[in-house]
Amino acid sequence: MQLTSMGGTLAETVGENNRQRLVWLSLLAMPLLFPVALPGMASAVGGFCLLIAFGLCVGRSVPLPTWLAKRELNDRIKELLAKMVGRVIRVISGMGRPRMLSLSHPSARVINAIMLSAAGLAMMMPVPIISFDNVLPALAIVLIAWGLRLRDGLMLLAGYLVTLAAVASVALLLWGGTHIVTELFSHAG
Repeated sequence: MQLTSMGGTLAETVGENNRQRLVWLSLLAMPLLFPVALPGMASAVGGFCLLIAFGLCVGRSVPLPTWLAKRELNDRIKELLAKMVGRVIRVISGMGRPRMLSLSHPSARVINAIMLSAAGLAMMMPVPIISFDNVLPALAIVLIAWGLRLRDGLMLLAGYLVTLAAVASVALLLWGGTHIVTELFSHAG
């Protein structure tokens, strides 16, 4: 499996079709699999995820916003991205294979878009105090993106389950974090 070559702009690099964009989405989500705080990264990945999910739902790619699409990539960045993309594609494409094809069939695009949207929204949800809240949504995004890209229904099914766990955990963390912050303020004041 190969991606088209790196373009000069961000729009040319991520491509026009959702299948290519799914690879980029998974690559963006992968650093968030580790509980490290990267300011703004989760919101950017979640927003890109929602853009792709909407494109899946309507059956065609949605263009990137103009200000983002026209961003130029310098040669050093393109070189680093090409190496990284090549390694990741080799590893992950070796793990997945076409199976349970009904889950990746175009007739299932709405459910896939809903699950991808839920994972993206869970990724974007600001959770007070907790720093590892993006791990499950990131894993869900990676599994769903590669499941769709490789037409691997087992990977998609795992992605659905992780999405449900991610949404539940973020809701629980949001509730618990809000409760803790409220208690702290009530004792401080």
